[in-house]
Amino acid sequence: MIKAYAASEPKGKLEAFEYDPGPLRAHEVEIDVKFCGICHSDLSVIDDEWGMTQYPVVAGHEVVGTISQVGDHVHDLEVGQVVGLGWHSGYCNACEPCHAGDQNLCATAQATIIGHHGGFADKVRADANSVVPIPEGIDLASAGPLFCGGVTVFNPLVQFDVQPTDKVAVIGIGGLGHMALQFLNAWGCEVTAFTSSEDKKKEALELGAHHTLNSRDPKALEAAAGRFDLLISTVNVKLDWNLYLGTLKPRGRLHFVGATLDPLDINVFSLIMAQRSISGSPVGSPATIGKMLEFALRHNIKPVIEVFSFDQINEAVDRLRSGKAHYRVVLSR
Repeated sequence: MIKAYAASEPKGKLEAFEYDPGPLRAHEVEIDVKFCGICHSDLSVIDDEWGMTQYPVVAGHEVVGTISQVGDHVHDLEVGQVVGLGWHSGYCNACEPCHAGDQNLCATAQATIIGHHGGFADKVRADANSVVPIPEGIDLASAGPLFCGGVTVFNPLVQFDVQPTDKVAVIGIGGLGHMALQFLNAWGCEVTAFTSSEDKKKEALELGAHHTLNSRDPKALEAAAGRFDLLISTVNVKLDWNLYLGTLKPRGRLHFVGATLDPLDINVFSLIMAQRSISGSPVGSPATIGKMLEFALRHNIKPVIEVFSFDQINEAVDRLRSGKAHYRVVLSR
């Protein structure tokens, strides 16, 4: 039996829950969970904000642990190996994106916490090809958030061939944005942090930003007209996106990794006249996660975390809900 913590209703308290996962399938591995980050996506699933939750729900998709079992057809992972598991715990392995190495774009990929029990547990199972070995030297306590938030902000650097000479701005310095600053600085970019918090300005500079701009000051945005090659939005709130588009150079890109649920109100002429683009991306493929881990190790990039024990899981969830977490919350066993 796997011992977990599950919610039985939206915004419900997480309570002890056991389930029998059945026999280990041939292509699966079982992971003993040592650490698990808590992400805003966990809250969205617990609260059924996306209308896809199946209760009781065991959330947790930023898993770090050691392999305790391997299926008969698993030959590239072994018992005792330190690994991580992110948003996806399986892929169809038959579609065009899967064959192209873009498993994160697989239309029928198995989410770790939707229709599947996740990492708020002592163990979790996943298809072996969704599990990524963690290089020796990575700080394991803070590694979990890299498997969701970290790769979410790293993936665009790879997908859009961001150059070290590019000027890149990050909108929102929180759970995603504070990692984006670190990655972009190490990538070699000139980095600007858009933040509405005076308290975060100093820390944004310490995390890798070369400049800060007040995101609530329209005049500051207007003064930055035509400055950036890339804007990465990590926020989930509605902003005046036309003001932000105006800060892009010709052929610049506004890229969304934060899931704002409001429709985008865009002046199309701002796109047409300067040949600008708007795009979005999810987490990365297992290969991209592996690259990100090597890059993070080389440049000593680590999420800033607050640690709670697994038996403090409800306090940890409440901390994230409060909006005061600095910057990621991690459960430790």
